[in-house]
Amino acid sequence: MSIATAQQELVEEFDFFDDWMDKYQYIIDLGKQLPEFPEELKTDENKITGCQSQVWIHHEFTDGKIKLQAISDAAIVSGLIALLMKIYNERSPKEILTTEPTFLADLGLDKHLSPTRSNGLHAMLKRISELAVVYSAA
Repeated sequence: MSIATAQQELVEEFDFFDDWMDKYQYIIDLGKQLPEFPEELKTDENKITGCQSQVWIHHEFTDGKIKLQAISDAAIVSGLIALLMKIYNERSPKEILTTEPTFLADLGLDKHLSPTRSNGLHAMLKRISELAVVYSAA
């Protein structure tokens, strides 16, 4: 499945909810389903700056794809991480770099997140893009 298709499926999932309280709860529930994140990966190198809460993203590059693992100490941010994992985990650098994150506007996240949460989301997206740039050159 392409990133574009994954974004469309995510938008369709959110269309089932009538109001933003239900959407926030769904985001939080997605965050609770994130895989366990090993304590030894909570390093300064993996920490994302620009987030109000603590966020760590670990990555590996195998078979031409970037494999991501991430966690936050905040429930809503963990949910945002889960959304990013649905879109970007185990993708090629080229696919990440050539597909715009349209799901942000399509879901309304750009309008419904607080400025600090939005900054954190964009910091996570920036890190994923930076990884894609590094690995596309490799």
